[in-house]
Amino acid sequence: FFFKQKTAYEISLGLVGSEMCIRDRYQRRVHGDYLSYKMERAKIAYYYDAEIGTYQYTLAHPMRPHRVKMTDTMIKKYNVDKELNIIDAAKYNAFEVDLTQFHTDDYVDFLKSVTPENQLDFADQLIRFNMGEDCPVFDGLYDFCALCARGSLMGADYLNKGYAKYAINWSGGLHHAKKSEASGFCYINDIVLGILELLKVYERVLYIDIDIHHGDGVEEAFYTSNRVLTCSAHKYGEYFPGTGALTDRGIGRGEYYSVNLPLSEGMDDEAYSSIFNPVIKGIMDNYKPDVVVFQCGADSISGDRLGCFNLSVKGHGNCVEYVKSFGLPMLMLGGGGYTLRNVARAWTYETSIMVGKEIPNEIPDNDYIEYFCPEYKIHMPTSNMENANSKGYLEDLREKILDNLKHVIPVSTSNSTVGVNLPSHLTMDISNIKQELEDASPDKRLKPNPLSTEMLSPGQEKKQQEANSLFRAQLIITCLLYTSDAADEQRGVDLGGRRIIKKKQ
Repeated sequence: FFFKQKTAYEISLGLVGSEMCIRDRYQRRVHGDYLSYKMERAKIAYYYDAEIGTYQYTLAHPMRPHRVKMTDTMIKKYNVDKELNIIDAAKYNAFEVDLTQFHTDDYVDFLKSVTPENQLDFADQLIRFNMGEDCPVFDGLYDFCALCARGSLMGADYLNKGYAKYAINWSGGLHHAKKSEASGFCYINDIVLGILELLKVYERVLYIDIDIHHGDGVEEAFYTSNRVLTCSAHKYGEYFPGTGALTDRGIGRGEYYSVNLPLSEGMDDEAYSSIFNPVIKGIMDNYKPDVVVFQCGADSISGDRLGCFNLSVKGHGNCVEYVKSFGLPMLMLGGGGYTLRNVARAWTYETSIMVGKEIPNEIPDNDYIEYFCPEYKIHMPTSNMENANSKGYLEDLREKILDNLKHVIPVSTSNSTVGVNLPSHLTMDISNIKQELEDASPDKRLKPNPLSTEMLSPGQEKKQQEANSLFRAQLIITCLLYTSDAADEQRGVDLGGRRIIKKKQ
């Protein structure tokens, strides 16, 4: 009975009856530790929901979810899927995805309720939640959001439980969405949701973003955290979203845990690897992450409709191969990419890298073969555009980033900010505020009232402005901690998506 009993876990891996199942079952019964399981087969989980190809933003919108279906078709034509542990998406569609683990209740309720037919009834909310030309309302909006998030959450769950070493969700990687706001074609941030899931098991998460656009939504969510280090290589300067300067490096305990590589147009393979590889090596050496979340936006590839980098499919894939060489568990996600044939080329090639299978350059016949004419190849030559990133600039940028990384340490949950601990600088500020606002004697308090509109002399006006600034800063911090909205307070989640201890009034 011990050797022949089938478990759902073994069935899902397709390993029933094998010697490995017996060894695995014994190890789990005796030790009770899923993470000690040594994956010998089916070590790469792959999430794909066929429904992704049925969604469409608008007719002229550059974001086409159909690209994920093209990618899946090519993966199967190359027989790469034979090396993957396919997550049965249909089996999990009945389970509700809790988007409020990061996003606000009212924003999620809006996504559930709004449709193209009734959107005029939500005129105020459309403005409030930044819906419009970039993020239009379309049929099945909420289901699309849930589908993308479900793949990232399932991938994170597989990593947490040791069912796989790598997990892939090409429908994910929506890195611009904020806590209560759509942005840059992204309505929900599946990356943040996936990272929060990983933090239940792993102490340190490294997030890497090679989309041409800055991963602002993910960086913002963990800007004060030292349990998540974000690294984004992107086009900077008069380019959406306009964030991601070298000096944007986090605050509080999260200082130096946001790493930005601001680049100019024309980045080619050689220049990109000269900055990307040393920075990732520096992060690995100093931060020592337990798991990697990798956003593989394909709009950094040459010829993208909205991009202006000059990476080849191979150069883009080299980043994946380099990060894989560190041997860490990894959640692979999609992202941007608006020339459909190049997106399918890149993500098919990078899936083959993850399984360690070399695929031929000639694309096999498939339902989308006409997209790849006349060459019908995976690897295409790049353009002759000029690289605006000088060697001197890249060397200087690399040295500054590596110098910043000297401040990074491999934190543990005992000295982290994601969890129940507040940042030390914030805790110290709060005690100061309490001392000034509650314990100080009346004659020591600020006079006159900092919010007074009484006429003052020029000398008094300067002091008044300083007092106003201090008072408002104290008031804002106090309100953030003690008067958060009921929904967030009930869940114990602060504005950045991190869990905190509930405070009594």
